[in-house]
Amino acid sequence: MFPLSVCIIAKNEEAHLEECLKRLVPFGFEIVLTDTGSTDQTVAIAEKYTDRIYHFDWCDDFSAARNFCMEKASHDWILSIDCDEYIEKIDLSALGHCMDQYPDCAGRILIRNRFLQNGQTAFEQTRVSRLANRIYFHFAGSVHEQLERRDHRTKAVYDAPVTILHVGYDENEADMQEKSRRNIALLTAQLDREGPDPYLYFQLGQCHRRLGETQKAFESFDAGLAMEVDPSLDYVKTMVESYGYTLLDLKQNEMALGLSELYDVFAVRADFVFLMGLIYMNNGLFDDAIKQFKKASTMEEFAIDGVNSYMANYNTGVIYECTSHIPEAKAYYKKCGSYAPALDRLKVLS
Repeated sequence: MFPLSVCIIAKNEEAHLEECLKRLVPFGFEIVLTDTGSTDQTVAIAEKYTDRIYHFDWCDDFSAARNFCMEKASHDWILSIDCDEYIEKIDLSALGHCMDQYPDCAGRILIRNRFLQNGQTAFEQTRVSRLANRIYFHFAGSVHEQLERRDHRTKAVYDAPVTILHVGYDENEADMQEKSRRNIALLTAQLDREGPDPYLYFQLGQCHRRLGETQKAFESFDAGLAMEVDPSLDYVKTMVESYGYTLLDLKQNEMALGLSELYDVFAVRADFVFLMGLIYMNNGLFDDAIKQFKKASTMEEFAIDGVNSYMANYNTGVIYECTSHIPEAKAYYKKCGSYAPALDRLKVLS
């Protein structure tokens, strides 16, 4: 058995749990599942794959549940995942090397979030600290919990050779809204207890965006970005980008132009460059917009699928079409491959 325990907390996850556990079996990990009050077949499904099943009385605290689950593991090395997260790739040899080389650091696994965009399946990828030795780490935060060192020192991180597909955004709209409202209540309570925190404001803003509460999302992101933040952190990059999109949603196009002042700091991945293209586009600065979309299409680092390929090319095509440069528009639409909006424009132009 590989000396690592996969710890999972669950409640009414019969729709996802079987696929999650089936994908874990080939790697020989110990599987530890903590149920927080399921009334469906979650526990029965888990019993087919592990005998390490425990029960925890839900107390509106995800960290408490995760830490309880970690305590029940046989191994000190813990990989924490959710029921709607499916293993796509693990390099066991490289993983063992990381465990030897970084014994008191947190491993950031790559999570690919699947969602629908313009009627097509799209992906957003992010790295999240989920792999650690429980001797040094535990979870903190009632919701959107994070690994933190037990001795309160700044945690060092590394990229772990683990890739996971997250399918939770496939849920119906009613379930997504219910989760967002639950998380808003937990985040607000944590802010009331612990005081202002940029990460909590970021997560609060994301929840409001999912609910279509644009003004509240703006207020949350604005509060987070008013605090001292580390621009190298993935969540800070995403918060800046979400802030920009929220300004566009609010039709605050001129205000969004202010993000150009942050260009040298955040134009390190295609997402921010693509966003600046949209901002210039919405302000009628078409030459500047095209320049940003073309730059984005050459960049390797990205979070949201398409910002450095078909979406950037599509928006370039839209500008060319709107400015009556039809041959150029067709050329960029063709670069979009099977992207449906581009194919629709090509049909019209033909």
